[in-house]
Amino acid sequence: MKRPTMKDVARAAGVSPMTVSRVVSGDAGTSPGTAAKVEQAVRKLGYQRNDNARHLRQKNPGTSTIGLVVDDLANPFYALMARSVEDEAHRRGYVVLVGSTNDEPRREREVIAAFTARQVDGLIIVPTVGGHAFLKQPMASGTRVVCVDRPAEGLAVDTVTVDNRVGARRAVTHLLDRGHTRIAYLGDRREIWTQAERHGGYLDALTARGISMDPDLVRHGLRSPAQVAAALLSLRAVTDPPTAVFTSNDLITLGVLDGLERPTPMAIVGFDDLPLADRLNPPLTVVSQDPLALGWTAASLLFSRIEGIPSAPRDVVLLTHLIVRSSGEFHGPGRDPA
Repeated sequence: MKRPTMKDVARAAGVSPMTVSRVVSGDAGTSPGTAAKVEQAVRKLGYQRNDNARHLRQKNPGTSTIGLVVDDLANPFYALMARSVEDEAHRRGYVVLVGSTNDEPRREREVIAAFTARQVDGLIIVPTVGGHAFLKQPMASGTRVVCVDRPAEGLAVDTVTVDNRVGARRAVTHLLDRGHTRIAYLGDRREIWTQAERHGGYLDALTARGISMDPDLVRHGLRSPAQVAAALLSLRAVTDPPTAVFTSNDLITLGVLDGLERPTPMAIVGFDDLPLADRLNPPLTVVSQDPLALGWTAASLLFSRIEGIPSAPRDVVLLTHLIVRSSGEFHGPGRDPA
């Protein structure tokens, strides 16, 4: 069946094709009665505007689309970030294409190649580990790029992160203040920038109190519930087991909560807040970062570049906050709760 054209709509509505173009583009200047006739013809015929042809006719063509590349959309943190980017894009009349990398460089390249082949106007990327010089070619062709959550190695672009190291140090110091000296660290892959920063904050807090890091209490590379469960078992087998644990992201925190006995036998502070964290038993103490603010800030920077605003690459660091509830407030051995 032949797809209806703008001329078909014009004939059905009894107006010129130019009038149809103005109505479907949302331009002002058409009377309400005429616009209503055009909209009725559009609905009756099932007409859809051909944006690709429209962009080709423009002097400075754009596609009114951007790409968002994250680690894992199943992670509530990235889902919220994506929602924030989408809301800002929708406000500006843009559509967002979203892809996940599972933090695999090869998959990241494939997703970005698919987006640039569709001539997106810009990209917001949570970079994987490794170099990103391959982005210089699409950038030279006019694709704007902003990195969020992590910087990209070897790439000078606008970047939005949070104070990961400061936040982690604050969390571990909170546990130290309650008399814990045997504090475990459970983290994702250490080569991921955010994880390296959070592990660095863990070490900073211990060093500030004159406590040497015990490698028996540190576990890296945890990316599944099974790996977190195995890490907990191995910590229980340590000769002098930990009395507290700092978890480096929300998924690891969930794995720890699933694997611990109730009531919780260890003090816990996690990086990233969780839905209903205040209703757990005990309520969860966390270092909170705002994925909505990260997404909105990254989108705003990207659209400013798409609009042609020139400046040196900008590095925006948002603040984290320690939310004290109950899980991190258990006192360590020999410490008077009063």
